Amino acid sequence: MTLPLGQSAPFLPPGGSRPATEGRPEDVLVDDVSNAHDMAPAHQDGLLTIGAFAARVRLSPKALRLYDRLGLLAPAYVDEVSGYRYYRAAQAERARLVAQLRLLDMPLARIAEVVGLDGAAAEERLAAYWAEAEARFAAQRTLAAYLRGRLSGKGPGMFGTFVVETVEVPEQVLLTQSRHTLADELPTWIGASLERLEEGAAHCGGVTGASFVVYHSDVSMESDGPAESCVPVADEAAARAWAAGQGRSWRTAVRVEPARGSRTRGSAKRRWRTRRSWGRTRRSRSGSPSGA
Repeated sequence: MTLPLGQSAPFLPPGGSRPATEGRPEDVLVDDVSNAHDMAPAHQDGLLTIGAFAARVRLSPKALRLYDRLGLLAPAYVDEVSGYRYYRAAQAERARLVAQLRLLDMPLARIAEVVGLDGAAAEERLAAYWAEAEARFAAQRTLAAYLRGRLSGKGPGMFGTFVVETVEVPEQVLLTQSRHTLADELPTWIGASLERLEEGAAHCGGVTGASFVVYHSDVSMESDGPAESCVPVADEAAARAWAAGQGRSWRTAVRVEPARGSRTRGSAKRRWRTRRSWGRTRRSRSGSPSGA
């Protein structure tokens, strides 16, 4: 076979022939897997590969695959043959919302609840989570202050945050709930128990004074009290009837607190009132603030 000047014949093995597929336009050789990954399906317009979408929303492809498995953010299209995921630009807003909720340390299961709702319902779910988070932060702040004082050798350093006063207290009918609890659970329990008692006070003639908490023993990370939340109410008989209907789950009770007057520091009748970060009045039976 004679070839034109400057043209060489293709290499063929001895006795070989030209491959049957050579020259067919539909035969494309892809020698780079990443190139294949970036080839969006021809029949879909405006799709982004997972890599391009991840760069746009500043998430990793691994995170996007996880969000897909958990139902947080499903791809717009998944290639049935290759399994490659493709996204639309309009999905970026939801992806960023998921990422921002993660910055609040919200668990993925809770995020799924928020993004599955719209408007006010989603806002309420987020508000509920953040209230729990703030209660946890308050407990951690108290614990950190306690540990700083302990490690510095200065003793319970957080005692310095209390303002101690003596007060005159008249006789009061108290609607109460009590619990053995450690310091890290205390802020959450105080808020929940006082809320229940204040709701119950509406059936007992109403609230007649400031609510407070009595510590019958130290509440710290080593000692669990007990602590007692108290709400003064007007009607003792109604209070006892309401408390009896609460069963034993919250340890609800009614007691009459006798009038107390100012005495010297050593007197058993002296009442100490202190202010804590959660804004409630705090009282201690021992005559001094506890280590809660």
